Amino acid sequence: MTKKIILIGFIVFKFILQYALISPEYDLQRDEYLHLDQAHHLSWGFQSVPPFTSWISYIILLLGNSFFWIKFFPALFGALTIYVVWKAIEELNGNVFALILGATCVLFSALLRLNILYQPNSFDVLCWTSIYFILINYFKTENTKWLFIGALVFAIGFLNKYNIVFLLIGFVPALLLTKQRKIILQPKLYLALLLGFLLILPNLLWQYNNNFPVITHMTELAETQLINVNRIDFLKSQLLFYIGSLFVILSSFYALLFYTPFKPYRSFFWSIIFTLAVFMFFKAKDYYAIGIYPIYISFGAVYLGAILQNGWKKYLKPVFISIPLLLFIPFYKIGFPNKSPEYIVQHQETYRKLGLLRWEDGKEHELSQDFADMLGWKELAIKVDSVSKRLPNPDQTLILCDNYGQAGAINYYTKSKKIVAQSFDADYINWLRYNKKIVDVILVKESNDEDKNRKAEIPLFDTVFLASQRINKFAREDTISIYVLRGAKVDINKRIKEEANQKKNNH
Repeated sequence: MTKKIILIGFIVFKFILQYALISPEYDLQRDEYLHLDQAHHLSWGFQSVPPFTSWISYIILLLGNSFFWIKFFPALFGALTIYVVWKAIEELNGNVFALILGATCVLFSALLRLNILYQPNSFDVLCWTSIYFILINYFKTENTKWLFIGALVFAIGFLNKYNIVFLLIGFVPALLLTKQRKIILQPKLYLALLLGFLLILPNLLWQYNNNFPVITHMTELAETQLINVNRIDFLKSQLLFYIGSLFVILSSFYALLFYTPFKPYRSFFWSIIFTLAVFMFFKAKDYYAIGIYPIYISFGAVYLGAILQNGWKKYLKPVFISIPLLLFIPFYKIGFPNKSPEYIVQHQETYRKLGLLRWEDGKEHELSQDFADMLGWKELAIKVDSVSKRLPNPDQTLILCDNYGQAGAINYYTKSKKIVAQSFDADYINWLRYNKKIVDVILVKESNDEDKNRKAEIPLFDTVFLASQRINKFAREDTISIYVLRGAKVDINKRIKEEANQKKNNH
């Protein structure tokens, strides 16, 4: 009963922290708007992500699409990660101290940052941790039911984020180095693999029927973002993600090699080496690897709990539990959107030293990229609403945006049921509508727009003018221009179809 009360306490505190770490000055993040809009376009796949996130978005939509529910689900996945680590410690015969230490380490880690955003990453970490937990249970009992449970969890994880494939790539060679390689002789393993394949098959067929957009997406990612990834910086980030738990994770490495009760789990030691090596080879983003570590916190906590039982060592227990909290305090001050943009700009040096101002373009900016991507969206939607109300034919008006962040934010915040923002960017290119006559166009343009005089559009409309601008010097898009194109002289739907087809062909 005491253990349950402690666990519930950790989970409740986790939820409270997740909501408290976001200042009301910030909107949702750019990617969140895209994921939320996927609820209106359910499919077995998307250009940007597999389908699982859209299913959660549909649940959020049914619940009212409010900020509370948007932030609830990543917090829930983070809380469930704590729960799985707790259960893993119990399976490894950890004592109460080990349970508290493990939960504390997972709570006060990079997961708090990850779990503030509604993205596939939070569920990805939960799936990595769950699969590792399932492997522990299989190695402990050799009950083949765990193979089927593992296949199910892997399939769901795959339908959430393809990143989970790296878990298999890292663990298979690790198995071959240990006695656990006998699993390959287990016939039910292949039935479990078949089950997993059948579950992910609809997504694979969607990829095939859509010319494998995941390959296009990864190619673009490699050319525009991963090219800026530094492998040394990748390793530095791994240390920072769980800095308060580093001594526990390092203890797990020792225990997996030399602690007799952990002999059946020795493949976990080799697995982390192989997995990190693969991530580094592909120059993956540092946060892709966050899901590796929670299970190693389980091993380390159990080992430390065993060796701190007697003598003077038992007095180290409160010290060890306090370390994750004490080392988290500095991160709390700079790692979350709980400070105003003005404050961050005035204290840039602290953020710069930890690399928090470096964006995916490889350059340093005034704010963290995620924070800059959480500013100005609601104001943009309000301005577009205001412009649209001044037009006489809202039913015959197209709102065309430069990118998915703009389109998603407008669709989320708009008060007008007649407004549906569209774009040629990301998944929106597959959601373009051609079911109405278009007379007027509201054009939402990025700050780097080269045709500010709208020379390309003037011949196509009776009137073209700049109607409004959303200016926020701290936002990733500091200036967004809103143009009105009145009285179309050509078939706009035809033009939209032609441009969409051209962009798809280019990809």
